[in-house]
Amino acid sequence: MRHISRRGLLKTGAAAGVLAASGLPLQAQAKRGGRLRAGLSGANTSDSWDGRTHSDLYMIASAQGAVFDSLTEVAADGSLKGELAESWEATPDAKTWTFNLRQGVTFHNGKAFGADDVIASLELHVAEGSKSAAQPIVAAISEMKKITDHQVQMTLEAGNADFPYLMSDYHLLIYPAGQIEEAIANGIGTGLYQVQSFEPGVRMVATRVDSHYKGDEAGYFDEIEYIAINDNTARMNALMTGQVDAINRIDFKTEALLKANPMIRIQEVTGNQQYTFPMLTNVAPFNDVNVRKALKYGINRQEMVDKILQGHGRVGNDTPIGPANQYFADDLEQLTYDPDKAKFHLKEAGMDSLDIDLSASNAAFEGAVDAAQLYQASAAVGGININLVQEPADGYWSNVWLKKPFCACYWSGRATEDWMFSTAYEEGVPWNDSQWGSEDSARFQELLLLARAELDSDKRREQYTEMQMILRDEGGVIIPMFANYVQAVSTKVQNPETVGNLWQMDNGRMAERWWMS
Repeated sequence: MRHISRRGLLKTGAAAGVLAASGLPLQAQAKRGGRLRAGLSGANTSDSWDGRTHSDLYMIASAQGAVFDSLTEVAADGSLKGELAESWEATPDAKTWTFNLRQGVTFHNGKAFGADDVIASLELHVAEGSKSAAQPIVAAISEMKKITDHQVQMTLEAGNADFPYLMSDYHLLIYPAGQIEEAIANGIGTGLYQVQSFEPGVRMVATRVDSHYKGDEAGYFDEIEYIAINDNTARMNALMTGQVDAINRIDFKTEALLKANPMIRIQEVTGNQQYTFPMLTNVAPFNDVNVRKALKYGINRQEMVDKILQGHGRVGNDTPIGPANQYFADDLEQLTYDPDKAKFHLKEAGMDSLDIDLSASNAAFEGAVDAAQLYQASAAVGGININLVQEPADGYWSNVWLKKPFCACYWSGRATEDWMFSTAYEEGVPWNDSQWGSEDSARFQELLLLARAELDSDKRREQYTEMQMILRDEGGVIIPMFANYVQAVSTKVQNPETVGNLWQMDNGRMAERWWMS
């Protein structure tokens, strides 16, 4: 994955198109036509076209990946390119950003796209009562100003040279100003595909928009059909029997069956996807750092990589910064399974043993229940008695995650360190699933703000390394493993040599980037 330094990003606005092209293979072999049918997990009956609510692949792929656009886009090679923003510039302190918007773009209902749409769409995330995970991104903007119909200026509370990356967040969809409720109800965006039908938690069908601003360089299918298949066995069977052309998140236990089929090929991409066990640090006993340390030493990480991932990943070190990040501290001493240290920290917490519940479902990640059982067995040796609560898959993200004190979870990771930390570890943000805050580590929250505004790459590396060390030693999220994205496609479907590793299924953009052979 190619990375742009903060200082380099400040200069890339005018060269966004060049960045988009670099490192990507030529797509001369790509051709228009055909229908892509994908069986995807992560769907819910409560799904809608409201980007503030999106949290898993099904709606990421349907919305940002097909029907809607954002200001910027992370390309398959990890570089940043313009989407509805053609270019951007910043002041030297990275505090004021000016985005030059594309002209001649229209929404699916015929309305012309412009600056008003950008401002109105971003304001959604800081509206009263908004629970958007992108709220902290937009809240950092102190002023949004329309310069012209196709130019927007945003002034930040503090400098952030990663800001154009943040504008690619999949929650930050652009809607038509004055028609936002209608757009959310009917799926009206500026994307390559226009909604024909949408049944939440069941199916979405969309057709290619003629004369789209992206031209002939993306969006090769005439039609896409995304079928919600949350059950892994059903998803695999749908691919095996030709009912769909592509599936995400294959079950490693049945990988051999897929590999044996000559009409199917496996895609494996290394990225920052992480399988986690967050605990609420503001709820006893997890508010005691020694309890958290005991839990860190009570898990056998290598065993999970071997048995759950079956080698398709690597051991994690309780920090969300992964191998695809620029400032990944891969030289930090690795936490290892040590029941004696677990017992020691329990005694430091004034306990001879610990009894806790752990909520899990395979909705969290494939193999989550098995992983929780492995954790249960390894932790018992250190005096930690885990009661496994198997939660129903339906409603897991609305009823368990962020609500139960200790549960299974997964994160796709983010393209930059600040993006990851500000989404899940900054005090008070909606998706802070361990409720990590200044009471746990004032130093971490201080470093978060310092690193965000730091333009010297060496200093920034030191700051992010210290932050990773703090989370490893004291954090409220157990991150035992980074999992590769492993998905399967029919040989009838082709894709570029480089497949995106930010989210599953080519950053959720297979409708734009793949084609029928």
